Amino acid sequence: MESIEEIENEIVEEFAMFDDWMQKYEYLIDLGKSLPLINEKYKTEDNIIKGCQSQVWMHSELIDGKVIYTADSDAIITKGMVALMIRVLSNHTPDEIINAELDFIGKIGLTQHLSPTRSNGLLSMIKQMKLDAVAYKTKNI
Repeated sequence: MESIEEIENEIVEEFAMFDDWMQKYEYLIDLGKSLPLINEKYKTEDNIIKGCQSQVWMHSELIDGKVIYTADSDAIITKGMVALMIRVLSNHTPDEIINAELDFIGKIGLTQHLSPTRSNGLLSMIKQMKLDAVAYKTKNI
């Protein structure tokens, strides 16, 4: 199983292959299409990420000590951002998720190329994923 840091490095390398941000956005959109979709029963008000301009539903569960995330969004770029975050954080232990620094976001230039509302949405996603990990950790102590 790859570490969070190894996955982040892979993503940085993938984004480095593209010359401009139009290509990177297209790649993000493609990533969104590969997102493991959330079960329709979890598309509830409780699972909506607050602070996102578009609607993002995220569900997590703890399976064999690892947090598994599924999600969906009604916006294609946002769906790609969620897919990236799930690829990095899903299938890791609560501790690994809580301690993840997520440097790759800055390294691929995502923060500079997102609108302020999308940036806030991304931060809200990360916050929610880490909060879920904290909740699972405290349940298991």
